Amino acid sequence: MVEGTPAPDTDGVGGSVGGGVVSGVVGGDASRPWQTLASGYEQARSREDSLDRLVEWPAQRSLLGDVTGLTILDAGCGNGAKLAQLAREGAVGSVGVDVNGDFVTPPPGVELVEGDLSDLASVPGLAGRRFDRILFLQSFGYAADGVAALRTARDMLTDDGFILLTRTQPVRYALERAEENGTTLGEEYFATESFSYRHRGWNDQVTLTKRPYTMSDLLNTFSAAGLWIETAVEPQLPAEAAERYPHKQAVMNKYLGILMFTLRPLPGG
Repeated sequence: MVEGTPAPDTDGVGGSVGGGVVSGVVGGDASRPWQTLASGYEQARSREDSLDRLVEWPAQRSLLGDVTGLTILDAGCGNGAKLAQLAREGAVGSVGVDVNGDFVTPPPGVELVEGDLSDLASVPGLAGRRFDRILFLQSFGYAADGVAALRTARDMLTDDGFILLTRTQPVRYALERAEENGTTLGEEYFATESFSYRHRGWNDQVTLTKRPYTMSDLLNTFSAAGLWIETAVEPQLPAEAAERYPHKQAVMNKYLGILMFTLRPLPGG
């Protein structure tokens, strides 16, 4: 799942596929933009010059480290392919949650569940579960209440667990709106009203609504959720990839890319 309008609370039915389990719920009206965009997102992510392939996933994988024997919850897992890869690398007892529900066939030890990351505690099968790693990979913008979502995730961590959360650099959205509206970067960066846009890269027939945010908003959300930042990373294109795909380096030069955080519970939080 990617950043956009909040996903709704949903309910429905489930079943099993292959060695793992696919279960879940049918999304309501508010989930339909992402359901329509999902296939376009997965197609874009699979391209050879995808920034997810070249920059984001390698950096995310580095931050996760060795996953052998670890349990992982991927909140907003898209089609579940990344979690399936982690399972093949040794992760166990893992769950992916996404409102779309169009999942890959999960390998043994992986359950893919159709549900809302805004309320992980109510997702079927997650009650009482604990995970060594909880992922919000470009999905956190879908949470109806970011603080509440992170508090729930924090309470689902094992004693030495952490959350890996990634978000688009907020300057990107501000710059795009400034160009579109004929305003300044500062005006748009500090704007507070939600804005709508069409995602030309995936499906320009779908309009998404985003809530603007600043770096301080993001950091204060972590603090309010009882989390501290262990690591912050702003990954860039490797030199070889920048030379091979100069158009992608141009995007990174202009829009700055992505922010990644590993978050751990504050003592007594």
